[in-house]
Amino acid sequence: MKISVEISYYPLNEQYKEPIKKFIASLHSNPALTIRTNTMATQVFGDYEEVTGTIMNGMKNAFELPHSVFVMKFINADLSE
Repeated sequence: MKISVEISYYPLNEQYKEPIKKFIASLHSNPALTIRTNTMATQVFGDYEEVTGTIMNGMKNAFELPHSVFVMKFINADLSE
């Protein structure tokens, strides 16, 4: 099954840019995914298992920082086209 996920990540500290860049880089580590980033969110497209596994690994690393917030929308279709 193909899915699309829109992610907004909010590290609640003054040095918020580096954790966001690191999270987005972790998504790009999976070449099976299509990733688009804009000023408000990152969109991830691909196979359900690949997308969810990659996001969960990135979130686990991000949660090493205190007070990280993720907001996501999951859609059961590939909207990358």
